[in-house]
Amino acid sequence: MCPTPASRRWDGSHASPHSPRPLHVAPGSPSRLLRSAQSGTCRLCGNRLEWYQRSDGRPIGLHPAELAARAVPASWRWHLSRGVAHPAGDGSPWCRIPHHLPCPGTDITAPTPQLDELRRQLALRTRRLIDTGAHTPPSDPPSRPATAVCRPARPIVRLLYSYYFADRPLEDIRCVAHTRARQRCPHPVHHPSAPPGIWKLHPLSPGHGQLALPGETMALYDLSHLPYAEQLRWRAQRCPRHATAHGAADLALADWEIFDPLHHHQHIHTRLPDVVRHRKGRRA
Repeated sequence: MCPTPASRRWDGSHASPHSPRPLHVAPGSPSRLLRSAQSGTCRLCGNRLEWYQRSDGRPIGLHPAELAARAVPASWRWHLSRGVAHPAGDGSPWCRIPHHLPCPGTDITAPTPQLDELRRQLALRTRRLIDTGAHTPPSDPPSRPATAVCRPARPIVRLLYSYYFADRPLEDIRCVAHTRARQRCPHPVHHPSAPPGIWKLHPLSPGHGQLALPGETMALYDLSHLPYAEQLRWRAQRCPRHATAHGAADLALADWEIFDPLHHHQHIHTRLPDVVRHRKGRRA
């Protein structure tokens, strides 16, 4: 495996336009993603990255270029096999690294001069993107009004006899289908025309088949009462329009994670989010 030379602009995009070609999903691929449609941008720095699926099914964003393995610590090396990302190297002199490691929007210290130079180059690109208005760094969320419905930023969802952890609020979960316009579907999965779920308080389980803790509950969005096909639609992260479109490939990986109370304990809520609460003013 060796890096493929490509002419790119300063922001990482291709300099020479290429003619579109028909794409299809390989029957033996573990993922239904189109391999030429996995590129994205980092919300922290605005630089390009490529999304791949790991062997455990979870997504990972990799830096789009290959690096010399000698300049990368062994714990940072990743390699690709049949479109799936695997940790550690594959014995070749080249490797890939996760984007969040050289990302200028993080506080991770680069262990080698080569990676420190890569971070500096990405920081320069971020500054250009900000100056040209192509990227806006994330800011602190605006303060909520005095009366508002409290919604968890990363809710817990129960479907198909399993517990999943969402990457964003329910209303912001977007369909991952690939449209005919070669873009990602803009419709949400939580569509008003589809049957809704129910917010419930459920006993908190430590996971791994252990019994629930007595007196401990967590708020979750329950979809287990919906028809099986509707639960499959949520699991595939598709809108009602693309739920039955078997020919449409996935343009992005689903945002679901297997819920683990030990790793996601800071996102566990013990009260239902549908209750309207009033914020109390601070005393001087």
